[in-house]
Amino acid sequence: NDQLLTKFCYFGVKKYKYKFNSYWKIINITMSTHKRTAVLIDDNESSHKFFLRSVENLSIDLKVYRNADAAMKFLNDNKPSLLFLNIILPDKNGLTFLSELRKLPLHAKTPVIMLTSNDYSQDRTVASELGALDFIVKPMSMRTINSIMLDYIK
Repeated sequence: NDQLLTKFCYFGVKKYKYKFNSYWKIINITMSTHKRTAVLIDDNESSHKFFLRSVENLSIDLKVYRNADAAMKFLNDNKPSLLFLNIILPDKNGLTFLSELRKLPLHAKTPVIMLTSNDYSQDRTVASELGALDFIVKPMSMRTINSIMLDYIK
């Protein structure tokens, strides 16, 4: 049972104190003018607000897209540190989008976290085969989002 117990900042370094199964771990995140970029592709407005609120203290520039086409225009020339991708999108299935994204040399290894409100084993299997790092079922907690950001954005 992990939990964020304290968050404090001094001399330009944010420190997060976590408790992992009764062990303490302090995570330092150096604040800088260079923000890491994460991308959220999800058509749900509530998800947008939730993710934006979740990362507001993490020095992460979150780009939010409502559909696959708009996201692909950005991703053709940009490589985010992390990509959150909903499986159900209005213009394209998220797994199809991920398959197309993996064909681009720039995104062959881009870290991707799949999001869905339906937990189907075949979706998990396909996502894993396409190199998705994790598969998160909605709704999720802010702590889950923060933990993923801290784990995958270096």
